[in-house]
Amino acid sequence: MKNFFSNFKGDAFGGITAGIVALPLALAFGVSSGLGPEAGLYGAIFISFFAALFGGTPTQISGPTAPMTAVSMVIIAGIVAANDGSIDKALPAILTVFLLAGLIQVGLGFLGLGKYIRYIPYPVVSGFMTAIGVIILLTQVLPSIGYYPKEDMEFVEQFKPQAEEVILENILKDEAGQGILVLENFKETITRADLITPEEILNESQTLAAKEASGTIGALRVLPRALKNINWLELMLALGTILIIYGFKRITTAIPSTLVALVVMSGIAYGFSLGYRPISEIPGGIPIPKLEMFTSFSMGSITPYIFTALTLSLLGAIDSLLTSVVADNMTKTKHKPNKELIGQGIGNSIAAIFGGIPGAGATIRTVVNINAGGKTKLSGMIAGIMLLVVMLALGPVASKIPAAVLAGILITVGIGVMDYKGLKAIPSLPRDIKIGPLKLSSEVLIMIIVLLLSTFWDLIYAVGIGLVIASLMFMKKIGDLTAERSDVKSLKEETWEDETNFPQQLKEEVFIKHLKGPLFFGSTSDFQALTLQIPDTARFVILRLGRMQYMDQSGLYAMEDMLLDLKKKDIDVVFVGLLQQPRYMMERIDIIPDFIPNDRIFSNFKACLKWVKDNVEDKH
Repeated sequence: MKNFFSNFKGDAFGGITAGIVALPLALAFGVSSGLGPEAGLYGAIFISFFAALFGGTPTQISGPTAPMTAVSMVIIAGIVAANDGSIDKALPAILTVFLLAGLIQVGLGFLGLGKYIRYIPYPVVSGFMTAIGVIILLTQVLPSIGYYPKEDMEFVEQFKPQAEEVILENILKDEAGQGILVLENFKETITRADLITPEEILNESQTLAAKEASGTIGALRVLPRALKNINWLELMLALGTILIIYGFKRITTAIPSTLVALVVMSGIAYGFSLGYRPISEIPGGIPIPKLEMFTSFSMGSITPYIFTALTLSLLGAIDSLLTSVVADNMTKTKHKPNKELIGQGIGNSIAAIFGGIPGAGATIRTVVNINAGGKTKLSGMIAGIMLLVVMLALGPVASKIPAAVLAGILITVGIGVMDYKGLKAIPSLPRDIKIGPLKLSSEVLIMIIVLLLSTFWDLIYAVGIGLVIASLMFMKKIGDLTAERSDVKSLKEETWEDETNFPQQLKEEVFIKHLKGPLFFGSTSDFQALTLQIPDTARFVILRLGRMQYMDQSGLYAMEDMLLDLKKKDIDVVFVGLLQQPRYMMERIDIIPDFIPNDRIFSNFKACLKWVKDNVEDKH
């Protein structure tokens, strides 16, 4: 406890400063996610406090981040669409996915997988981060110019026929669920249809209009219409916010420019009673657990989202541990990756229970904390408490913040989150693959695929596809390199030092093969050509295996097939220098002793040669 408060003054100042920086971003991320500003605040409060308390990076400040919010936004939109556009109906399933993602992070930490996160290929991370920036920019264009598809009645009107069709389908589904045979009882269907009000049709039309304009493709689809219906006041508020954020940094970085922009632009809009659009109201009082997620839980309803939760948890793990590395470099300390994953998982799980969006370690907030004097986990806890106090004291005031101001903040976040380092490196990366007449860099190709798929299709599947492609390309490269080094040459081509005195009279009947390097799926095709290299006069094959350190299942079965072919030709095989791992593999499927008895496995070439001499004479 003494160590806990050993840097109280520095931690308090660092935590309060980081909390101030987090406030506008938490509100903006909450609005962007679709769950409202309070969801962003709840996420920032609980993740910051509990990830710091249980995590493995003392100076880390956690909360909603751009990558986590972008993925959450896609998840929320998908689940809401599957629940007739109702957030209230979809909320239990949404929060269950977030809770599951947090629990998976805890599991990853307990399994000790934190140290493996660093093996995610850079091109996948680069393409994903740039896509996050593009997604944020495209999705914030509409609110920054004050265009909301649900409020464009001319646009909404186009969806009335489809809305009536959806409502009728729902009536038929209800009747089927109640055992009413529609073809035998049209009157019941007509009676129910007569009860549909114009307001219900309008609501469904607005839901469909909002769905049509959702996501990056939707934003691009309605952009021409939006540009004809610009709300100039909203646009000026957004542009003013962006200018202050970038301009104030040139004056000083002691005060967060994002907070300055939020206060100044909100003050102008509210003080001059401008007819702006405020964010949704932030509930007052202590956050209350959303227990509906437990009462309405069923394994069948959550099963489709398990992969989604896994991807969200892995993204949070990567995001957090990258920030931990930044903190290590600044503080000259060493974080505990597995403990950090457990802390992040606990924070995300508790945030989900209270209706908050998920988050991760936030680089900017962590840097601010360290520069302001934060050194222990108390700083992150204070940041969470500070946000809770602000919410309780200033919730009604925060509800007056213009939506366009938060859109402007998010646009700067989108610009900042892109991986410019990776983009600048594109021209200089080696072009190591050929597709038709084009020569491309494999890393650039992976980055572009992940970028395009993430932006215009699905963030989660894009990462999975990027990892698969990166893994396949990596395996091909390693296979090619191994094939170059794992050559298997005859005695006439290469003679090892202990073979220089090999009897001349045995060379016609004894064939020596050298295996150098692992025998795995990338090198099996060359190995399988072994029997074709053996001269017709050979009666013995000596396999020198002292440099074959590793054998996978593909290599194992390639070895088995080769030995079977040689046995059919009545050619004896002996092993020299067989190492532990390949021997273990061959013993598992009885290559040893069925094909190669233990008395034909020699530790050195001298003992092998004596055995061969004796047996060559026996065959004669």
